[in-house]
Amino acid sequence: MTTPRIYRHRLRRSLLSAAAVGAALALATPAGAADVDTGLPPGPAAARAAVPAQTAAGWAAGTRSYLVVTAPGDTSAARNAVTANGGSVFAHYDAIGVVVAHSSSAGFAAAMRSVTGVQKVGATRTSDVPADAYSPTLPSAPGQSSTTLAETARWDMTRINADKAWAVSTGSASVTVGVLDTGVDDRHQDIAPNFDTADSVSCAYGKADTRAGAWRDVGSHGTHVAGTIAAAKNGKGVVGVAPGVKIASVRVAEPSTSMFFAENTICGFMWAGDHGFDVTNNSYYTDPWMFNCPDDPDQAAIVEGVRRAQEYAEGKGSLQIAAAGNSNYDLANKRTDSSSPNDSTPVNRTITNACIDIPTELPGVVTVAAMGNGNIKASYSNFGRDVIDVAAPGGDGAYGVYSTLPGGKYGNMNGTSMASPHVAGVAALLKSADPAATPADLRARLGSQATDTACPSDGRCTGTTAKNAFFGEGQVDALKAVGGSTLPPGRYFENTADVTVADNATVESPITVTGVTGNAPAALKVGVDVKHTYRGDLVLSLVAPDGSVHPLEDFADGDSGDDVVKTYTVDASSETASGTWKLRVRDIATQDTGRIDAWNLTF
Repeated sequence: MTTPRIYRHRLRRSLLSAAAVGAALALATPAGAADVDTGLPPGPAAARAAVPAQTAAGWAAGTRSYLVVTAPGDTSAARNAVTANGGSVFAHYDAIGVVVAHSSSAGFAAAMRSVTGVQKVGATRTSDVPADAYSPTLPSAPGQSSTTLAETARWDMTRINADKAWAVSTGSASVTVGVLDTGVDDRHQDIAPNFDTADSVSCAYGKADTRAGAWRDVGSHGTHVAGTIAAAKNGKGVVGVAPGVKIASVRVAEPSTSMFFAENTICGFMWAGDHGFDVTNNSYYTDPWMFNCPDDPDQAAIVEGVRRAQEYAEGKGSLQIAAAGNSNYDLANKRTDSSSPNDSTPVNRTITNACIDIPTELPGVVTVAAMGNGNIKASYSNFGRDVIDVAAPGGDGAYGVYSTLPGGKYGNMNGTSMASPHVAGVAALLKSADPAATPADLRARLGSQATDTACPSDGRCTGTTAKNAFFGEGQVDALKAVGGSTLPPGRYFENTADVTVADNATVESPITVTGVTGNAPAALKVGVDVKHTYRGDLVLSLVAPDGSVHPLEDFADGDSGDDVVKTYTVDASSETASGTWKLRVRDIATQDTGRIDAWNLTF
């Protein structure tokens, strides 16, 4: 494998790198200005051109997008004013009082600011709205490659004890994590088992596009992020932090630029709230301004619109996790910005701490810094006293974060983009363990359970070991999220081969235990992951090497829930440890079927 090349990006997203498995291939990643001028070459743009203007009815050169912010509720008066002042309504979100308007009139914003009841108006970009917005082209579905790679314990997963957490729980299929990003390849062999098609969408341009496939990746970034969160534990490729939860894709990136404008982010958060996402991952900043300043009327409207949408999603039970950024910048001591606006010509600006990076600096959002392989800040990671909440592996130098790529492929990337999904995965495990937990509960537990990480010998890292500018409250811990306070003792064995469970049938899945002397423990841990559409049909047992049967659970006939993902404790002290153990699953009814997806033993 070649050394991963590093490109410049706006995605948190900057300092991303990818290498295809077994090939000297540096993957094309979306073009754009970096968070900071690194002196590195720009990456190639996503290979998709905008629809020609003449094919997009209603589009005209010079069309710009605006947020019109009014009181939450009925936005009809604001919408009528948009039309009366030379604009058109592209989308509206009455629950938060935000209208997305398009206009080619240079005086549109000024005219709307004088309308009674309109609170803020702001252009969301300094470039034209693409013609593609009026008739979006669906992303292509990439051809899929199979893999012979077996799952291994990768450095990033062992750093946060995810590999130990899986012995306790892989997460619940009733928990959904929304990936707000460049899209997700739902056909990937490691993503398809956990992908939620019904709740996936495109929010590019600021309006939900629910057509099948609109959620697919227009780059590679979102697919990589999704794999880190919840790649399936299926014996091949990689495993995500929470391989038992669901992933939904909300594509907020526009196709030819991979930019994330405010209206796209608003649409994404509103979708997350309305569709019951428990967690969202946001590995980007809202284009075109790295920092949005309240004394600029355009940027003030952007902050207010996105803030209201985030608040709406949180009010519906969704916790937002966001990447801190890749500029090695002190977010608690802002002075200058030379990278904005990134959709036209950047200018040098003097800024203050009143100017914020959104969504990561919005109230309620968990801000994530990146770490390398060790108790070290990744060289590129942003930081800031009382800004960074927690940290997680993001990769640096020779250690990249290895995850899924479109087309059934895998590769390395580095960035706070890669750190944030580790935290989203841990948050999903927390929600799985406590379904009643609120976003505030999850936010607090991420911090309280994090491993305290002391500052290095670097004067920029201020604070204490318990909470500082580089790592916040520390590095997240997946094992603590699932209820473990120490690493599980003893040897660990697993079988991830699928075994079909048919109607009125009994099946078994074997695990051969070797190298364990004497008898099994009195608290043998039996981790079970059975996919089934009606668990009331199931009876689960553990069969010891001598054939003796230890009942695990006989589910109530009326239990209509899906799947069994839990860990049982069995007194197996009378059994010889070494030999072939079996998980026995009996289906006692008709109509509903499933499979043994995986199971494990911890001695």
